[in-house]
Amino acid sequence: MRKKPGFNLRDVCGEQIVVAEGKENIDFSNIISMNETSAFIWEALGDKEFDADMMASLLLEKYDVDAEVAKADCENLLRGWSEIGIVE
Repeated sequence: MRKKPGFNLRDVCGEQIVVAEGKENIDFSNIISMNETSAFIWEALGDKEFDADMMASLLLEKYDVDAEVAKADCENLLRGWSEIGIVE
């Protein structure tokens, strides 16, 4: 998977949100609020190809979390990102 082009993380009034930027992405329904952990993962992924295992590795490096829990959480997060169309 990759982040879909034009979707960027922004700090808006202390909230971390992913917004669609550019003329082709003018649709304010594509504003996605992220918690601290999902925002960390989003930023850490950069423009690289990724999967749930890579995302879980990022969590394990930063947080004290069980590997199986991290993997399951990342699979759910990735599924959600796919459903809302911010990754491809």
